[in-house]
Amino acid sequence: MASQDWMNKDFYASLGISKNASAEEIKSAYRKLARKYHPDRNPGDTAAEAKFKDISEAYGVLKDEQERKQYDAIRSMSGGARFTPGGSGGFEDIFSGVFNQGGPSRAQYSSMGDTPGLDDILKNMFGQGAPQSQGQGGFSGFGGFGRRPSRGSDVKASATMTFRQAVDGATITLNVNGKPVTAKIPKGVATGQKVRLKGKGNPGSNGGENGDLLVTVTVEKHPVYELRGHDVHVNVPIGFDEAVLGAVIDVPVLDGDSVKVKIPAGSSSGKKMRVRGKGLKGANGSIGDMYVHLSIVVPEDIPESARQAIEQYRREMGNADPRAEFDKMAHV
Repeated sequence: MASQDWMNKDFYASLGISKNASAEEIKSAYRKLARKYHPDRNPGDTAAEAKFKDISEAYGVLKDEQERKQYDAIRSMSGGARFTPGGSGGFEDIFSGVFNQGGPSRAQYSSMGDTPGLDDILKNMFGQGAPQSQGQGGFSGFGGFGRRPSRGSDVKASATMTFRQAVDGATITLNVNGKPVTAKIPKGVATGQKVRLKGKGNPGSNGGENGDLLVTVTVEKHPVYELRGHDVHVNVPIGFDEAVLGAVIDVPVLDGDSVKVKIPAGSSSGKKMRVRGKGLKGANGSIGDMYVHLSIVVPEDIPESARQAIEQYRREMGNADPRAEFDKMAHV
């Protein structure tokens, strides 16, 4: 930020560069001097410490394009001279010379006592277009000159979506700081995922861009499907006979159609089968897979003939123990 004492400082001389130095030359000069005068390399050397502060201040101004322009403008008006209140060479003479007939003619100024201050001079010269004060001894520039564009802050929000909205994508309305904000959520989001909506946050200042809106998504559970990234998992009930003998069944997919899945004979509950390319389509064109998880369903009411057949099945199986491996794992 501009300071009245810039008139008394030659930042180009501090870095040992010309006024026409490029940004790369400014950076190179600063790095060279910073290495030479850094306090870590000169412990206890107050002169080196003061020099390091000078070059750091100079680089801080000259590396920034806007601040450098402001500094050059101030120096060009003052000629780099030191000023004293009253008498020859004061603020009144400088600005009268710079602006000739259009400038103030020996006008009276006051900043602290009778000493003409930079803020007072510029206010008298430019009237309502004068710089806005930013505390004692400083200013922000001519009608905003010198003010850096400031990006608005990000805003956090949360949204709960149905499974279908998460699959297809949706445009939802959120309440952000008491105001409705329309947000387009891309398809394929999952619970816990954060969606960044550019420019939907708090407004910037001095022409700066708006902040972003960060939306944390929660997807409601679906009775059948579950999204894991771009893969979709589906629990499919099958009959006892289908598990024992095998079968080909129709399984619904996300687009409303269905796909035929072959169940191998002797399948158990929890068996997982992969169906390629039937998951969710990603933004990059890739498509996830569908995983079918089998769950054997036994009816409550079984006809007598079926019950007898199952009893015959038990007799035929003899001593086969379906929990043999389970018992072993339980005692590991």
